[in-house]
Amino acid sequence: MQIFRILFHNNGKLYQLHAQQVQQADIYGFVEIRGLLFEQHTSVVIDPSEERLKDEFKGVEKILVPMHAVTRIDQVEAQGQNKILDLDGGVSNVTPFPLPGRGSDS
Repeated sequence: MQIFRILFHNNGKLYQLHAQQVQQADIYGFVEIRGLLFEQHTSVVIDPSEERLKDEFKGVEKILVPMHAVTRIDQVEAQGQNKILDLDGGVSNVTPFPLPGRGSDS
């Protein structure tokens, strides 16, 4: 079985999904994604972002993503984790201190 990792922009977030099929859609300018793959959890720890993705794509047979929103498509050996990432990295909750000469009151 082939496994693809697809990264695309959606509503200010970067989505990372794993699927069995990726191809050019019949609708011009779109990429068709089919056969989404989700990890089968065997432990008590569950990733909330993957659960959110499961809920968002529940019952979806295929996803059509505009070509310009696709960042990358990789064929991978093993399925990884599906997730939604903030475009700014989302790892820092620190606001930089304003510097002189930068800002609205200078």
